[in-house]
Amino acid sequence: MVDDEVAFAGVAGQAELIRRGELSARELLELVLARIERLDQDLNAFGAVYAERALLEAAQADARARAGEDRPLLGVPVAVKDEIDIAGEITSYGTGAMVSRAPADAEVVRRLRAAGAIVIGKTNMPEFGLWPFTESVTWGVTRNPWDAERTPGGSSGGSAAAVAAGIVPAALGADGAGSIRIPAACCGLFGLKPQRDRVPRSPHYRESNWIVFGALTRSVRDAGLMLDVLGDDGQSFEQAAQTRPERLRIAVAPDFPPGTRGRLNDAARVALDQTAAQLRSLGHTVIEGKVDLRARDVPVIVGLILRGVRDLVAAAERPQRLERRTRAFARPGALLSERTTQRLLNAERAIAARLTAAFDDHDLLLTPVMSTPAVPAGIMEGRGATVTYLWETGWVPFTILWNITGQPAASVPAGFSGEGLPLAVQIVGRANDERTVLNLAAELEAERPWTDRRPPIA
Repeated sequence: MVDDEVAFAGVAGQAELIRRGELSARELLELVLARIERLDQDLNAFGAVYAERALLEAAQADARARAGEDRPLLGVPVAVKDEIDIAGEITSYGTGAMVSRAPADAEVVRRLRAAGAIVIGKTNMPEFGLWPFTESVTWGVTRNPWDAERTPGGSSGGSAAAVAAGIVPAALGADGAGSIRIPAACCGLFGLKPQRDRVPRSPHYRESNWIVFGALTRSVRDAGLMLDVLGDDGQSFEQAAQTRPERLRIAVAPDFPPGTRGRLNDAARVALDQTAAQLRSLGHTVIEGKVDLRARDVPVIVGLILRGVRDLVAAAERPQRLERRTRAFARPGALLSERTTQRLLNAERAIAARLTAAFDDHDLLLTPVMSTPAVPAGIMEGRGATVTYLWETGWVPFTILWNITGQPAASVPAGFSGEGLPLAVQIVGRANDERTVLNLAAELEAERPWTDRRPPIA
């Protein structure tokens, strides 16, 4: 196989090549390192690359393969978002304000290694993952492989750029308000936010209800395989990702949530409408839907966002190094007392119960991910916290609600705009039902394959 075919073979494909002896882990790793050297000068996806350590791990993987070991990711290189601990390395959270080295691997990294994967490096993110673009004073601007003048999204933008460019077949991300789904949508990937508590976060985010860990991949099958490795469940998500669903009842909800202002541009609207039409043609019942979020819910959500930002900033080891916008975003959260925060949490549970109850009437929800495709890089450079927050609510208001409920949700590729930028739709599943999300996404992938499309920077 030529290098590009190997690079874009995906997680399952690369693992199978090594399993059959058609490719060694060393050869695959050398290809990855060569692609990082050639492509990352334009992308800035990686903050750190562990070449020497990875070469040792590749030699170990080849020895295990010769000994007949059969691990699901044996010899497959993966990247890790820089808010997840790797033993001995600084977990920067996209900022220069963190300086301590992690004493041990996070549980998700331990599981990757146990499955035979090789951790090649850390991927970039905005400071503390606060924004839907990947730019920071510390690590610079990360760019989209489909158009280097565009953002790859955020906050898992470095992970998305690395996978989309065929550098690694999968990369870990974290999603607290859309941070897996938004970059997946920007970069033409499949991005699954798993059910809350499906994937362990230890030792991170012990108090957060919104943040989940997961993977960005090119294909639905690869997403299922990664969830099998990372998650806690006795059945196979990879198998679900290769199984077409029974007839489903799907609600389509294109409206912007209360408290946000914006409109779908023509390309985003067409992507949603064409996906709904395709689902009807596949025999599913597609109905008009509406997300039951109310105006009085908005202060609750905003208040909890501000308190969460305050808690993140409070953990900074060198707060004087924080960006001005980050410090400004954290100040209002410091005004919320513990008593007020508890009231907000109680109200949040009521909101989540109401949103979840709506799924009694349908199996899945179909929404946009973004109101427009990937925006220009640097679009909010020099802007303040309030202006940036209001702007992002007009671009990506469709994802955060499913962090509040904890339900699984995925960004699914849905073609390309006239400018050649990836389009996407969001599929939201019932609680604990990643399988139906994967079933339907796999059906869409079979009908309109997307993994054969490769970006210009590849």
